[in-house]
Amino acid sequence: MAKSEKQKLKLLYLMEKFLKDTDEEHGITVKEMVEYLKQKDISAERKSLYNDVACLQDYGLDIGSEKVGRETYYKLLSREFEMPELKLLVDAVQSSMFITSAKTQELIKKIEGLASKHEAVELQRQVHVHNRVKNPNEKIYLFVDEIHKAIHSMKNVEFVYGELNTKKILVPKHDGKLYTVSPWALTWDDERYYLVGYDHGAGMDKNFRVDKIMKLNIADNSVKYEKCPKDFEIASYNSRVFGMFGGKLEPIKLKVANYLAGVMIDQFGDKINLIPVKGEEAFTVNVDVVISQQFIGWLVGLGTGVEVLESKALRDMVKDSLSAILSKYN
Repeated sequence: MAKSEKQKLKLLYLMEKFLKDTDEEHGITVKEMVEYLKQKDISAERKSLYNDVACLQDYGLDIGSEKVGRETYYKLLSREFEMPELKLLVDAVQSSMFITSAKTQELIKKIEGLASKHEAVELQRQVHVHNRVKNPNEKIYLFVDEIHKAIHSMKNVEFVYGELNTKKILVPKHDGKLYTVSPWALTWDDERYYLVGYDHGAGMDKNFRVDKIMKLNIADNSVKYEKCPKDFEIASYNSRVFGMFGGKLEPIKLKVANYLAGVMIDQFGDKINLIPVKGEEAFTVNVDVVISQQFIGWLVGLGTGVEVLESKALRDMVKDSLSAILSKYN
């Protein structure tokens, strides 16, 4: 490339220098700018660099200057992402079980690129804060993207679903049966991604852990896409499906001690009606939930602070579950 053509890249290299080497605590001098551009085979005079810095400021870069002794240092004072935001992103990536170890390192390296080289050191230290178990399924990242595309275009997805065997290997479930699902949403529960949609084979809405999907592709139009019900709300769905075990929503009535009001609101949302029980430090609440062993476990975990009033079937299930547990200790 001719030198005259390289001059056209001058502002871009200068911006790169500010983004990479400067922040609120670290600046660069005009001399350092000249040397950096010289490495790129671009000549620059001090006077022209003042104009270049002004151009970058006009472009939107928050460049300030600070006099230290006889030298003036120029630095980028703010960025699109501040350090607390970048640390939050690193923590989220690092603690996410569905993101593989290799993809975690790749994403964090890209996040580091949003900070100066000095600030990136802080992010590198954070990589080792957590010691979370990472899912080995390298395809999750791609599956999430494909499911999003299918949801947006309202197309079915086909996939083979797996389960872990005693050797901790993911193997096809039901002899590699091909599931055809109309995807409605991707949701996050207990640090895992779940696909929520209509399972055409089962004839009902279900959810599937994305990290247990082994093969996935967007299906053709041989099976009609089942649209999401108008009254379907993913936030409400998540609060009523415990452990993401799908099934039919059933109405129940609970009697709850007042000190557990926050627990009920956190689980079922602030729109639930807490009805005071006369003469007691308690209230009743009516909610719709998918009854599963996970839900019963949640109830039992709240101890004597919660009692199932309705339905009788659920009361019996709780009693049977407790009896089965007690029998193990007799």
